[in-house]
Amino acid sequence: MGKRVLRREPRAHWVLMAAFLLVVLGELCFNGYVSHAGSEHSGAAPRPANPEAAPAAVTSAAAVLRVGPEAAVSSRRMPPRTIALTFDDGPDPVWTPRILDVLARHRAHATFFQVGSRVNQYPGLSRRVLAEGHEIGSHTFSHVDIAATPAWRLAAELTLTDNAVAAATGRRPQLMRPPYSSTPSAITRADFASLRQVGESGHLVVLSDFDTQDWRSPGAEAVAAAVRPASRAGGVVMMHDSGGDRSQTVRALTLLLPRLQAQGYRFVTVSEALGLPGAPRAAPEQRWRGQALRIAQLGGAGLARIMTVLMILAVVLAGLRLLVQVVCAEIHRRRIRRLHAAPLTYLGPVSVIVPAYNEAANIAATVRSLALNDYPRLEVIVVDDGSTDGTADIVEALGLPGVFVLRQANAGKPAALNAGIRYARHDLLVLVDGDTVFEIDAVGRLLQQMRDPAVGAVSGNAKVANRTGLLGRWQHLEYVIGFNLDRRMFDLGRCMPTVPGAIGAFRRSAIQDVDGVSAQTLAEDTDFTMAVIRADWRVVHEPGAVAWTEAPTSLRQLWRQRYRWCYGTMQAMWKHRRALTQRGAAGRLGRRGLVYLLLFQVLLPLTAPVVDIYAVYGLIFLPPAKVAAVWLGFTALQVATAAYALRLDGERYGPLWSLPLQQIVYRQLMYLVVCQATVMALGGSRLRWHTMVRTGAATAHAHNAIRYAPANACATQHGRVPGRTNLRHSMASHSRPPHSPAADRRFDDIRAAGRRPNRRWPDN
Repeated sequence: MGKRVLRREPRAHWVLMAAFLLVVLGELCFNGYVSHAGSEHSGAAPRPANPEAAPAAVTSAAAVLRVGPEAAVSSRRMPPRTIALTFDDGPDPVWTPRILDVLARHRAHATFFQVGSRVNQYPGLSRRVLAEGHEIGSHTFSHVDIAATPAWRLAAELTLTDNAVAAATGRRPQLMRPPYSSTPSAITRADFASLRQVGESGHLVVLSDFDTQDWRSPGAEAVAAAVRPASRAGGVVMMHDSGGDRSQTVRALTLLLPRLQAQGYRFVTVSEALGLPGAPRAAPEQRWRGQALRIAQLGGAGLARIMTVLMILAVVLAGLRLLVQVVCAEIHRRRIRRLHAAPLTYLGPVSVIVPAYNEAANIAATVRSLALNDYPRLEVIVVDDGSTDGTADIVEALGLPGVFVLRQANAGKPAALNAGIRYARHDLLVLVDGDTVFEIDAVGRLLQQMRDPAVGAVSGNAKVANRTGLLGRWQHLEYVIGFNLDRRMFDLGRCMPTVPGAIGAFRRSAIQDVDGVSAQTLAEDTDFTMAVIRADWRVVHEPGAVAWTEAPTSLRQLWRQRYRWCYGTMQAMWKHRRALTQRGAAGRLGRRGLVYLLLFQVLLPLTAPVVDIYAVYGLIFLPPAKVAAVWLGFTALQVATAAYALRLDGERYGPLWSLPLQQIVYRQLMYLVVCQATVMALGGSRLRWHTMVRTGAATAHAHNAIRYAPANACATQHGRVPGRTNLRHSMASHSRPPHSPAADRRFDDIRAAGRRPNRRWPDN
């Protein structure tokens, strides 16, 4: 509408936002990698039915291997009557302490091959393991099958595990056991290729002589019976302290330890049994890297939990919102049906105010549709707000009776509305945008709810005229689903926050009570409506009063429009924030309307970018079938809601096919608008007015009015309105410039000029 010269909008926050979202995605992906999200309990990678065995030097070797350069393999066995108990997959907050307690009671030591990511989760358990004389070895960082792992990833797994153990204990592990391994005889050629890389990293490979297979839960007796050394030989025993219910393992230890100790066996760590030095002290920089790794891992896990909670909360809120919307819409539909069943009532003459700035593309159709509306007595006042495209000249050239043109220097839409209100002579006023075309019965339908003297304003039903393209269809669905369902709910809750500028009716007394249309916000219609409610007037919605408006035709124009709407709505919410603590109508607006707007139009959209990042995370890590099922479920619910809203509004179901595509571009644009507006609001910046390029699409819906347009009834009146000194007094006195006698006979002239006969209205 108007023009404002204000400081440049901030842009640095987009860089910060992109960096933040990348960090969030990285954290979530790291958590998904560590926790094997979507592939839990999948086990080792599938292997060939008859894999090629490793060289004989490996398959016939002892349990402890050193794989040197040129694939040289050397191995060592446990000394006689020496058992090295080993436990894989820990630490575990339940089973590792119980196993440590059993070992302590029997004065036995063991080697724990721990997963690096679990060390980061439970560093205290790793420190306890070392403090009680046990040993820690590497079991990779995320329990991967090393034979199916690329070399770069295996190197990262070994390094990350060493860093995690170093941060938790101050020691760097030298022993390593591959996940899913067993005895040397089970090593394949693919396994051996990975073992060579392990050896090159400086680790000793520890396999087993006795694989108890306790992970199968065969029973405590079977687990204990699997450890029966021949001829008092020693050996390495493989057990597990994590990965499931390990109660059988704990029970098996209570059977195994006293039996073998009675036979003269000792239970020591692998390093102690072979006379190897203990794990060396980690360098400070390695410990620092390990601490940073732990922070990143715990941050990712915490973020994933928070996102899960937020997603559940958002789904619950959206479900409750939808339920309330549907219930309220059905109640409102029945109420409106009863209202429409009553005979139409003539409530007195009406003044229609049309503020216009560069509306040449649509203004002719707008004015024709208003002048030829079937309500018996109305005047149309077009306030040209300094247009440069000949808007006022077009209206004057129409020559329609009862149509007046006011010209003023560009001062903004609120000033134009107030000028038209001062000029208007009647107590019922309809405020209309310059790009809006009314249905033939829209004015009459809009005014019927004014029969209730408590009603100070009525919201009409604005529809998108240019809905042929994809962007037009998306906006059409948004208008039908969001705006109208919300307005029906607001009507029942008596907390209507906005009467749209495209079509709305007001009592002059309500306008006087709020001292006219304020220019303090960019969403003057929202600010104005909230003020009317706080003045103890009721604001209602009339879906039968239909007007067609032109929607933006490009993403750039859409961004500008919604940016101004969002920023202006935030301004209005802040301006009327004291309604939260007030009573009566103002309190209903504050505790119902403002809270609803804050939750669903500000806070939830601000979290939407992170939700989309979470969706990308799901596409990467979750099973495709699960992701597809969730997406299809949400889409089906949206389509069902849209279908109900379209039926409620008397619209066709054709545009429903475009609804799933709305999630790709349109949704992102809408929440980015909220982000930009929030940054502007928090930064104290002021947004300038944006003009929208008009295409004249609304004229396609003016055929009813155009069909009965008079050719030349009487001259259009135009002039300037005197300066505003006291708005309340000016409106109360209905001050207006002098008119010719022909103008005073404009209502009779309209009928005489050929308007369609109207038998729906009583004589007046």
